[in-house]
Amino acid sequence: MKQPLFYTAVLLFALFFAVDSSAQERTTDRVLASPNASVSQTIGLTNVSLTYGRPSVRGREIFGGLVPFNRVWRTGANESTAITFTDDVLIEGEQVEAGTYSLYTIPGEESWTIIINDKLSWGTQYDENEDVLRVEVDAEESHFMERLMIYFENVTEESGDLILHWDETKVSVRIEPVRE
Repeated sequence: MKQPLFYTAVLLFALFFAVDSSAQERTTDRVLASPNASVSQTIGLTNVSLTYGRPSVRGREIFGGLVPFNRVWRTGANESTAITFTDDVLIEGEQVEAGTYSLYTIPGEESWTIIINDKLSWGTQYDENEDVLRVEVDAEESHFMERLMIYFENVTEESGDLILHWDETKVSVRIEPVRE
């Protein structure tokens, strides 16, 4: 009699962790027009990682068109872009605690507002009350990038630049581990 109870407990345990571990993954059973991507970079001892959807230009006007100027954008496609810091960091000099957040932006013609938000969501279920940080950074013209790409440049032990690059626009965000 004890064996069926034991196997039931093991099965429930396995099901719980199988469901729980897949809850944060961006998987699907179909090909997406905006495929999922992830990038991770260690800066000093701090790991910074992002998961996001990669929309394409496909001949469209992107900034000021598909992505309107001066309005909150989920900074990618499908789900909100998730960004995780394993330790406290400074983003453009402003402190953010270790954790997982959504990365939103407000694109402008000359500069962008970078938003770190506590709410992870599908699409643009953005809630300004959940903002942890807002900073302004310059936008620059760059070479053409068909699909949105998020990557890192200028990485040292003290800092790294998170790059948002799509169409002919490139935005750089300075990230520094907090030193105690």
